[in-house]
Order: sequence, then structure tokens, then C-alpha cells
Amino acid sequence: MKAVILISGNGSNLQSIIDSADRIDLQISCVISNNKNAFGLKRAESSKIQTCIIDEELFNSKDIFDKNLIKIIDQYDVQLIILAGYMRILTPLFISHYFGKILNIHPSLLPKFPGLNTHQRVLNSSDTIHGASVHFVVNKLDSGPIIAQDYVKINHLDTVKSLSIKVLRKEHDLYPKIIHWYTEGRLKLIDNESATLDGQMI
Repeated sequence: MKAVILISGNGSNLQSIIDSADRIDLQISCVISNNKNAFGLKRAESSKIQTCIIDEELFNSKDIFDKNLIKIIDQYDVQLIILAGYMRILTPLFISHYFGKILNIHPSLLPKFPGLNTHQRVLNSSDTIHGASVHFVVNKLDSGPIIAQDYVKINHLDTVKSLSIKVLRKEHDLYPKIIHWYTEGRLKLIDNESATLDGQMI
């Protein structure tokens, strides 16, 4: 299945997907970044994957930016959009255009701690577990149907850095597995609040 991957930074999840691409039936048509300095672009280039930079400073609004992003993506005739550390909030225009075709991974056990700074926020809480969630993207931030999660234990020595490392290890295993479910045709988004896996509600 053909996909594009959207990134903004280091691209460690991108790397785990690249490394898994053959076994999860994924053809990465292009890696697109809104950040020209994203190290993930170098990861893609090292694997001979086409890259594209779309400079957000050239556009006057989020809608105009996403219209141009849609034009770029549609050239590749892909069936899946994978967000891997993409640090822009997608517009309703973009999400409706690719409804049911956008996956994201988030570094918390959603619905807890949507948005940014999840590791610090969980440390500030009384939670004893943390983790990562893979979900479909809908209009409300980090609120689409959750497909799968994985967990790490929090101990009194943990810091933002140590939690980030723990959670990223889980993400690198979890995300390719869920992407494979999608490429196998097992996952379907029904509406903003529900999805199915193998025909069963999740």
C-alpha cells in the first residue's frame, strides 16, 4: 500500500517504519516535512525515499497551507497518510479530504494528556503508568478512535528524558504493527468516534 509520511523533527518513528516497510506491505512514496531542518529528511534520503519540504512561512493561513499539502500528496495517489512527529494541527479541510486514511501516534495513554509536553504532565500527575496511543485522526485534536496502546511503568527516578526514551521504544514497535493492520485492510474508520478492526468495534 502506498503512503506518505508527514514529519517535523528527528524522525525516529519514521525510521522504525522505514525499517519495517517490506514486512508491513508499505510503499513510502514520499516523506514530507514542514521543517527544512528535520533530521527525518536525512533518514528518508539515506533510504532513497523521495522527500518534500513545504515551508509554512510562505502561506498566509492554515487552510492555504493544507490546500498546497493536499496538492502535493494527491500527486502520489496514496491510500494512507502517516503522521510521525508532525507538529502542525491539520485543518478540517485536510482531514475531510483524507477521512479514514490518517493515522497518528501520540506519546500518552489517550484520552489522557492530549497535546504537547505529555511526559512532564504525566510526571506532574499521580499516574503510575504512561505510554503511547495509535489513533485515527479526526477534527478534534488527539481525539480520534484509539486503535491500540502500549504501556510503561513510571518510577520515582523517571525524568522527562527517561520517560521519552521508554515511550519511544514502545512507539517503534507499536506503530509499524498498527500500520500493517491498515495495509491488510483490517482497520476502518466509521465516524469521528468509532472504528473497527476485523469488522469488530474497537
